[in-house]
Amino acid sequence: MRRPSPTQQENPSPPHKESHVSHLFSPLELGPLELANRIVVAPMCQYSAEDGSATDWHMMHLGNLALSGAGLLIFEASAVEARGRITWADLGLYSDSNEQALRKVVGALRQHAPTALGIQLAHAGRKASTHVPWDGGAAIAPDDVRGWQVVSASDRPFHDGDPAPRAMTQTDIDDVVQAFADAARRADRLGLDLIEIHAAHGYLLHQFLSPLSNDRDDDFGGSLENRMRLTLQVFDAVRAAVSDRMSVGIRISASDWVEGGWDLAQSIELARALDARGCQFIHVSSGGLDPRQQIEVGPGYQVPFAAAIKAEVAMPVIAVGQITEAAQAEAIVAEGKADAVALARGILYDPRWPWHAAAELGATAHAPPQYLRCAPHGLGKLFG
Repeated sequence: MRRPSPTQQENPSPPHKESHVSHLFSPLELGPLELANRIVVAPMCQYSAEDGSATDWHMMHLGNLALSGAGLLIFEASAVEARGRITWADLGLYSDSNEQALRKVVGALRQHAPTALGIQLAHAGRKASTHVPWDGGAAIAPDDVRGWQVVSASDRPFHDGDPAPRAMTQTDIDDVVQAFADAARRADRLGLDLIEIHAAHGYLLHQFLSPLSNDRDDDFGGSLENRMRLTLQVFDAVRAAVSDRMSVGIRISASDWVEGGWDLAQSIELARALDARGCQFIHVSSGGLDPRQQIEVGPGYQVPFAAAIKAEVAMPVIAVGQITEAAQAEAIVAEGKADAVALARGILYDPRWPWHAAAELGATAHAPPQYLRCAPHGLGKLFG
């Protein structure tokens, strides 16, 4: 879906040289959704909801990021059931109240922001029932007033000493698949453009994928085919639950960074299976499943995972992870390592990163007409 650019104001600054063709600022199709550029605001948990419902904080936070000039803004991980929240303050999309609260936010963003809007649907599994990060983030026992019994593929806790999760029964699994489908219908009713299924960072679907957290001996454990089964069932259920106008994709961790865990080879097999099912994008991250992980962090450290998966699938691939510079992002797309780049911490620090990138690359960015006067002299065509 192409969104109209705000009308260019008269600018008294000197004539600006013609923009060269920027790969980063070229359009991108994610199934039925057309993005104006290839910059994505990644989902970032805010731990500021009330009983799963969005608050004024979400209006301010998402409103700010929606005016960034990025082609796509993905709302934070939103739990598909109450027990799937990471913390008691997590956003959810499992009740009418959750849907109504988020409708107010979506309506405001639609009125004033040109960016496409998506939401990440999630279930934290054994990493649920924790304190908010600024209170330490430790697990909360089920008998605590703010805690609950967590579930997972198996009864292995994330940290030694954490309350043990309950291994999910077939009924639990069926309920979770249904919860993802129900939340997807709510997202469709809200008029959002895109759903990202969260199968990364050690949360429930990742817990089923990795042999480090899944020791089941039924149809959902053991072989790679079995460990992928829940993720594929969730994708199929979400895709079937929403209209054709909505883009549906997934976020994965390409590696556990632990010997014997989920790795790139398995990620490629999952990506191929999703591609064959009509998945419309894959967002490639890593880690989060096991405290023993040894991550070699550096600029663009996860881009090789994205590039390896891109070589094997037809669907667009989004790269993420310490992508901080405009030239770096441009090169990732221009060299075919990924189709788009996602920013998280970097865009919190600089919510106008896409504007600054456009200025550096000689491209144009999107801005509301109220902000057009801020273009520096000599960059009269910065805003298209």
